[in-house]
Amino acid sequence: MSIEQATNEPEPSDSLKAFGAAHKAFRKRAGYTQEQYAPLVGYQPATIASIEQGRRFPPRAFVERAEKVLDAFGVLREVYKHATREKGLASWFRQWAELEAQAISLYTFENRLVPGLLQTEAYGRAIFSERVPMLSDSEIEAQITARLARQSLLRERPNTAFSFVIEEHVILRQTGGPESMREQIEHILEATEPRNVEIQMLPMSRGAHASMDGPIRLLETPDTEWFAYCEGQENSQFITDAKKISALHMRYGKLRSQALTPEDSRSLLERMRGAL
Repeated sequence: MSIEQATNEPEPSDSLKAFGAAHKAFRKRAGYTQEQYAPLVGYQPATIASIEQGRRFPPRAFVERAEKVLDAFGVLREVYKHATREKGLASWFRQWAELEAQAISLYTFENRLVPGLLQTEAYGRAIFSERVPMLSDSEIEAQITARLARQSLLRERPNTAFSFVIEEHVILRQTGGPESMREQIEHILEATEPRNVEIQMLPMSRGAHASMDGPIRLLETPDTEWFAYCEGQENSQFITDAKKISALHMRYGKLRSQALTPEDSRSLLERMRGAL
């Protein structure tokens, strides 16, 4: 687990703790220790412990296997339904990062900064150096190391569809100075060269757009489940509610139609690089 994924983790939500408690009760009723139970459902004992503590959102496949192995009378499925409707789930970034690593589709809209998967080291360092309360040098290094490690997703998952929509003013801000931003633009152009990685710029001339409420992250798992993640100042939401995800999908689809085409976006980035 990266350090970035573990920091600022909120307490487990009541709904996840309820699922964990119910699962633990059925497991003990069946007479299994976590170590005995793990191979029966195909998950590691540490994962089971985390789920029972309410610190990890249970994958749907886990719930279905648990129902069969523990003969839970459909109780775990029902409790799981309530857990998926929780507004803000526990371990918000950790859970997202775990799903991100296996996603087959990953969509990102940003209107504040370059998305983490596309950031250079210099850009990330400039961002973390301005964090308030201030981070120590060792904390900044840990954050940057974790962020750069996540970027391996773009290289290692050629079958994942990556889509990025970024507002033009994010680049115009010149975070870290002209040289840093020139390097950042070059990095974005290079990172989005593969056919499965798409960049679209949302020009300032567009004015109001479909997601004035803020950033959007959406992902699709190999089981065709969709999840969303939205960041705030001091907290974030890991969203599993189908209606909310549908609304975010509609907003993201509208954003893509409002943004420049990938070809025109690359041309804009090249012009912006040349102007620095």
